[in-house]
Amino acid sequence: MASHRDLPVGLVNQLFQNTGSSSFTEFVGSYAPELLPRRGEVLATPIGDQVPHATTIVAATFAGGVVMAGDRRATSGNIISQRDVEKVFRADDYSCMGIAGTASTGIEFARLYRVELEHYEKVEGRSMSVQGKANRLATMIRGNLAMAMQGLVVVPLFAAYDPDKDEGRIFSYDVAGGPYERERFDAIGSGSIFARGSLKKLYRDGATADDMAMTLIQALYDAADDDSATGGPDVSRKIWPIVSVIDADGFRRLPEEEVSGYVQQMLDARLISPDGPIAPLR
Repeated sequence: MASHRDLPVGLVNQLFQNTGSSSFTEFVGSYAPELLPRRGEVLATPIGDQVPHATTIVAATFAGGVVMAGDRRATSGNIISQRDVEKVFRADDYSCMGIAGTASTGIEFARLYRVELEHYEKVEGRSMSVQGKANRLATMIRGNLAMAMQGLVVVPLFAAYDPDKDEGRIFSYDVAGGPYERERFDAIGSGSIFARGSLKKLYRDGATADDMAMTLIQALYDAADDDSATGGPDVSRKIWPIVSVIDADGFRRLPEEEVSGYVQQMLDARLISPDGPIAPLR
């Protein structure tokens, strides 16, 4: 098959305007597959812990939306490879995704997924439904299965505001896809078991966005307290968790000044109660 670079400009424009698919990855795969991640490539040796891995992501719904937060540490085996990596990304105006697993592949996934949603909106003239967004991300994850089996694992957490229900929704995945919708909250990454345990105790139905942001910061701190791969807030370097809120007004990432205020409030309280807030028994 001839490359699109060898075709007349008029024919190229016609082909690009009539792709026959609203999927950006299918479109690029048809005309320039070398631009896509080489998910079918076979590695001589599984990479294991040779490349940086990202952890931990938490998300929880509140009255009218959803909050997602992530720590900033990336590790290569027992080495801290980066202290300020970003793991929570805007997908479109009303959704976001967080990544755990191979950091570089996850960042590439997030960028490609954002273009995928933009492409669909331009081709179809409307935004994709929340369920459609979750399913499209699952398809991309399944396309990475061969690389995941060799160590380049990416497991995202997807959150969105659903205008039809006026509520936030959370979807998790495994290496073969998904999606699996989660009620109220969820967590992924190496510290997820500790973060999820914290959220079980601290989550409250009907909480505000501010309260839920604080709850997620508490959960990330609890995860960092027991999981060496999860980074806590770095006060000396002023590196704070990334916290994003999605509601009827759209996606917004909380400014660092606001997040640092939450963190300082939490740290002050932990000087008195190192294990954090205690959930009532009744």
